[in-house]
Amino acid sequence: MSIIFYHVFLLLYRTGIRLISPWNRKAKLWLEGRKGLFQRVRAEMATATVRQGPVIWMHCSSLGEFEQGRPVLEALRRQSPDCRIVLSFFSPSGYTTRKDYKGADHIFYLPLDSPGNARQFIDLIKPDIVLWVKYDYWYYFLAELKKRNIPLLLISGIFREDQPFFKWYGRLHRYMLECFTHLFVQTEASKTLLRRLRLTENVSVSGDTRFDRVIEIAAAAELERTSLPLIEAFCGGRPVVVAGSTWEEDEEELDHFANVHPDIRFIVAPHEISEARLQEVEGLFRHSIRYSALARGENVPAAGRGAWPEPNVLIIDNIGMLSRLYRYATITYVGGGFGDDGVHNVLEAAVYGKPVVFGPVIEKYIEAVELTESGGGLIIDSALEAEKVFNRLLQNAGELRETGEASGRYVQSKKGATEKITRYIYEKHLL
Repeated sequence: MSIIFYHVFLLLYRTGIRLISPWNRKAKLWLEGRKGLFQRVRAEMATATVRQGPVIWMHCSSLGEFEQGRPVLEALRRQSPDCRIVLSFFSPSGYTTRKDYKGADHIFYLPLDSPGNARQFIDLIKPDIVLWVKYDYWYYFLAELKKRNIPLLLISGIFREDQPFFKWYGRLHRYMLECFTHLFVQTEASKTLLRRLRLTENVSVSGDTRFDRVIEIAAAAELERTSLPLIEAFCGGRPVVVAGSTWEEDEEELDHFANVHPDIRFIVAPHEISEARLQEVEGLFRHSIRYSALARGENVPAAGRGAWPEPNVLIIDNIGMLSRLYRYATITYVGGGFGDDGVHNVLEAAVYGKPVVFGPVIEKYIEAVELTESGGGLIIDSALEAEKVFNRLLQNAGELRETGEASGRYVQSKKGATEKITRYIYEKHLL
């Protein structure tokens, strides 16, 4: 891609956002969140006096990338408590969910890429080191950081041969990679691909920091075993299927099994929780209740019974609970595997040592592929296959246990990426 085409892309992107914003909530948030952005950044950076140490800037495309970079950010805070942390997001879903995150001193949207925006943003935050999580490459921001010799690290990068970096038209993309001081990648395969671009000395295989993050979450959940009493009561000692980050295609594979097995408890956490989406889920699962209704006391069980005779499906209509819900599962299901974009985060489920079931679209997600190969992940391609897998696991305690143990072993075997990255930062005196 030439710089001319890149400018055309930016123009079309900006125009498209404006055109769809009247009826697209995410586009509207994207625009509104950037109004007066530079004034806010200038005011915050000028008046903050709590910490006077080096400035660490971490950029994430969205929420998933934040969870990926979070272990590194929090490790750096522990080792350098006087540092100032600036966190930026490109996507509204990341910003709106984590805008109150206490681990950062400043949280902003990233301005749309341009020479002027890049210079102004970097002038205002004055970073001493920049952590770029996984992807979301923006030419002018990366080039400006390189021009100023500011250390720039890629965290948990993953590369595939079908990406523009490795195509004849990908010169601009290749230059973006050359802007990085060091690239920490998830796999040897990614390192091998980068070797084709003559990127060798500044590439390390660190693994995926998400493994460290889910291990932290699971450890914290174990310390708070009674933190979700409504969930405990709903499960009531029954077999439980926790289905997380689901789309309509996923729910259509699960609804029949849930509807004909009132003795099994289902906890369904849709990826999107708009009112229209929640109503779709309620239409599929005949005996369901929303978590918010449960919290208000609706359909409360009779004293001493400990569990609802019905409904048997609990729909999670909030953001932030899912990673703690998987520990209540007998079997977990992770959504996205029936859509074009592929399966969502299987590690949040696998860390609890539970079988993880998902749809067939996993080729872009090395952790889902490896989890399947390890014996902890089970692929289904239809509602009939889902019922067979659920019945087999629920009726065979040995297979249920072995599959779950394989999941847990896989996650534990991959920890340590955070320590590798932070050790590099301090050994190279980047802070």
